[in-house]
Amino acid sequence: MSQNPPNLRPDLAPKPSFSEPIRPGQPTIGMVSLGCPKALVDSERILTRLRAEGYAISPDYKGADAVIVNTCGFLDSAKAESLEAIGEALQENGRVIVTGCLGAEPAYITGAHPRVLAVTGPHQYEAVLDAVHKAVPAKPDPFIDLLPASAVSLTPRHYSYLKISEGCNHKCKFCIIPDMRGLLQSRPAHAILREAEKLVEAGVRELLVISQDTSAYGVDRKHDLSPWKGGEVRAHITDLARAMGQLGGETKPWVRLHYVYPYPHVRQLIPLMAEGLILPYLDIPFQHADPGVLRRMARPAAAAKTLDEIAAWRSVCPDITLRSTFIVGYPGETEAEFQTLLDWMDEAQLDRVGCFQYENVAGARSNDLPDHVPDEVKQERWDRFMEKAQAISEAKLEAKVGHTLQVIVDEVDDEGATCRTMADAPEIDGNLFIDEGFEGLAPGDMVTVTVEEAGEYDLWGSRV
Repeated sequence: MSQNPPNLRPDLAPKPSFSEPIRPGQPTIGMVSLGCPKALVDSERILTRLRAEGYAISPDYKGADAVIVNTCGFLDSAKAESLEAIGEALQENGRVIVTGCLGAEPAYITGAHPRVLAVTGPHQYEAVLDAVHKAVPAKPDPFIDLLPASAVSLTPRHYSYLKISEGCNHKCKFCIIPDMRGLLQSRPAHAILREAEKLVEAGVRELLVISQDTSAYGVDRKHDLSPWKGGEVRAHITDLARAMGQLGGETKPWVRLHYVYPYPHVRQLIPLMAEGLILPYLDIPFQHADPGVLRRMARPAAAAKTLDEIAAWRSVCPDITLRSTFIVGYPGETEAEFQTLLDWMDEAQLDRVGCFQYENVAGARSNDLPDHVPDEVKQERWDRFMEKAQAISEAKLEAKVGHTLQVIVDEVDDEGATCRTMADAPEIDGNLFIDEGFEGLAPGDMVTVTVEEAGEYDLWGSRV
């Protein structure tokens, strides 16, 4: 069984696994998917298209005719990780196609690895397919392939990421995502709901809604209407969440919202959580709490108003779980500004918190700000921040001992079952472990447990 704390970087998604059998002579593609869940969805779409054309998916380098590396360019450390993954794929396989966010800087990639076969940018699906066709021509079996393929999933069968939009309209100084992925482009509401419905029909028990800015969904479409189930649905996150919460009948899925900015209309989502239509969980990237730091970040939020919003959300839905990420050591951050963040944490009492130290990213406007914080100060502040966040987490989890909760089973082995409560997103939050009476459980099962023990990040319980 796995235990926390997980890697708290906000730009990581679960590692994909592949188990599809390969027939003799079938052209085979490997995939290394780095970066966030949004990139993981891109990888799924690429592999789904290739699978429909007759390609198999290899679980390792040596069994692949070529390897696609879907890269991350969120931080300089993520870029370094992407270059390392490309180098490893070249060493182990030799035939590598690069795509993803770092692909927006082809010269950066080819400068380090001139042997790559092709470089394409984020969500350039046709260009990736063209590169694969050139490197490894398709040899479809007309009796098996060239049929509408079921989607390739890189996550366990019982949960799935559902991307509702691409790009972002914000101009945060530390971020280059709008430069890499463009401005906000929302999918039509009926297309999202149709995909969600198919996932639920295929046995998915949890839908994880993702985008760069989930609460801005539909702004670019002027919140237009789409036909759905004999009526119409608006391209607005509130309407979309309500419709998703009504899927599945008696076996309705958990619907979890990620990357939500605290705009005023977010309060319209909270009653849906109180009603049980969507999970009482909000993943909100606050990034900081000091007004001066937020201004230098060019963030669309005000810390004092945010505390008021949090109080209002909790008054409507007392069980709401709030997750966020923060940056410490942002250029110009003083000790007083950092203390404001710590004081804000004491008041906000967030349930789930991730934090990373500020890094320069090539092309980001924050690089040119004055008074960059020394690395040793960043580390010291990160340590202090995480100590406070850990203490808050531990106290909140201890308060759950004796309570009865519904959990979803993620994994079962000889030692027990690894589960998650409604308050836990896959990979980034905590777990609940059942180490007795877990026989007969399987991934995707939803069971009721009584919490018996709490740690800093995890819970232990027994089935009711």
